[in-house]
Amino acid sequence: MMSEAKSKFLACRHLPARLTAIETSWYLGFSENDIPILASSRLLKPVGNPTQCSTKYYALKDLKKVHGDTRWINRASVTLYHYWQLKNEKRNK
Repeated sequence: MMSEAKSKFLACRHLPARLTAIETSWYLGFSENDIPILASSRLLKPVGNPTQCSTKYYALKDLKKVHGDTRWINRASVTLYHYWQLKNEKRNK
């Protein structure tokens, strides 16, 4: 079920130029927890030069490029599958 905040955001005619990680996840269709993984894998690049503990923002212009790119979506999905597979293997040992 879609939250009210998410549905309001996705219904906006004009999105802001930079999006938070939560908004980025809504826009791309990934979970909020996937965005830092995609960023650390260099599939997403935050704008500016944020410090490790600061809020990361992502440029809408860059997100629009990957939003409809099937190859990028495939790479991102494979990266996430691989990440969670390795994490689960370490936990099971």
